[in-house]
Amino acid sequence: MQANDFQQRVLEQLDKLSTDVDKLSTDVDKLSTDVDKLSTDVEQTNHKVDGLTQELALTNTRVDTYQKASNQVVNLAFGLIATATITIVVSVLVK
Repeated sequence: MQANDFQQRVLEQLDKLSTDVDKLSTDVDKLSTDVDKLSTDVEQTNHKVDGLTQELALTNTRVDTYQKASNQVVNLAFGLIATATITIVVSVLVK
């Protein structure tokens, strides 16, 4: 009888181990799917970062161009004001 009980317990333990292995296999499959999804997400994020980097470079170029144009407009304005002032002073002195 003891041998029969021992065999029964061994079979139960083997069945439990088999169930545990099946559960672990399912968990590993789920983890693999999750890793694949994360890999896809990281790839998409990299593409978005690349796009943002290009947009930032373009924006920096635009800002630089606007700053240079603004400086030129300010210089032109001061030149026109100086020219107008000199013209008025000279015309008043000449009369």
